[in-house]
Amino acid sequence: MKFYGRSTISEFLGDSIAYRNLNPLDTRLPSLDELRASVRIPNQGVPRKTSGDYANLVSHLLKRARALESPKTKINRLIFIGDTRLNDATAFNNICAAGDWPGIAYICDEKKQDAPYHEILQQEENRLLYLANRWEMLKDFNHYLVPHDIFVDENTAIILDLDKTCLGARGRNDKVINQARVEAAFNTVKELIGSEFDADAFEQSYNLFNEPEFHPFTTDNQDYLVYVCLMVSAGLFEREKLAGDIRGGKVFRFDQFLIDVQLRVGELPSGVREIHEDVFSRVRQGDPTPFKAFRAQEYLATVAHMGRLGDEIPIDERLSQEIVITQEVRERAKEWRFKGALLFGLSDKPDEASVPSKELASQGYLPIHKVETSVVGV
Repeated sequence: MKFYGRSTISEFLGDSIAYRNLNPLDTRLPSLDELRASVRIPNQGVPRKTSGDYANLVSHLLKRARALESPKTKINRLIFIGDTRLNDATAFNNICAAGDWPGIAYICDEKKQDAPYHEILQQEENRLLYLANRWEMLKDFNHYLVPHDIFVDENTAIILDLDKTCLGARGRNDKVINQARVEAAFNTVKELIGSEFDADAFEQSYNLFNEPEFHPFTTDNQDYLVYVCLMVSAGLFEREKLAGDIRGGKVFRFDQFLIDVQLRVGELPSGVREIHEDVFSRVRQGDPTPFKAFRAQEYLATVAHMGRLGDEIPIDERLSQEIVITQEVRERAKEWRFKGALLFGLSDKPDEASVPSKELASQGYLPIHKVETSVVGV
């Protein structure tokens, strides 16, 4: 593993990026509302990554992005680089179907303890899934394209997943992304609870309700998880009793839990009550990231883990403390961009955790994709 200096995601993606709200950072491209109108999708909240509506919106967005630089060029194929077989591979298949494109997805979860491994699976007649356990295998990925009639040129659209692919590669550097999120949750709740905050009790609550058995309740949504931990930390619920009620089906939906809090809102400290009222209102409006204070802290914690270590720091230490750019992804992206392909970055990370508020921007804070950080790879 080698340190390749410092760079930014914008070096190879520019502003061709959309986060969870699907509002592109390149303001020349249509907003989510404009996209919805173009493809006639009703306004029912922001679609999630694995849905058909998400695929329809993204395929249309890619066509509009291609038309910006090359109005007469048609997208004929799709390449997708990601890190999760379930979400990314599903999104890849759906986007290919929506655009009527053939393509291939490279999905990697690095497992250094295992022998190097890759496998190519046929998804549909003209769609392939390349599974790997080394990010360095992306160096030879081009060799697998041509035999399957996949070429990289101006007719090729390439989606790069941002989190745990371009930044914090899964299996190599992703734990620092998780660490930043936990720090953000800790700081948010500590600030709201004040002197009575019990750090150990909060950690126990977070670890408990973050377990897969509670995902049907939290929908694996970090906003919901941190909100639940806040209510436990505020003394409104006892952790083990709440866990038992969820397991037993007495509390089975997060919106039901919100109503339970609403009925007892007078018992909450004023600051926590304000947060509840904001979250309660946003959930009813269909906002998938209703805990804005937590996501603002997540942005700050993420930035704090980028580009802060000196050149002399050993690689293992750098990978355990800093969110770094994946050199193998960066290298391929620059090569493919030189060949004329359309590159576009997608992330399921909330916009509020990725782009600074106006107040922070006025202080010099930058969007995550423009923050300089270390580049590490084989």
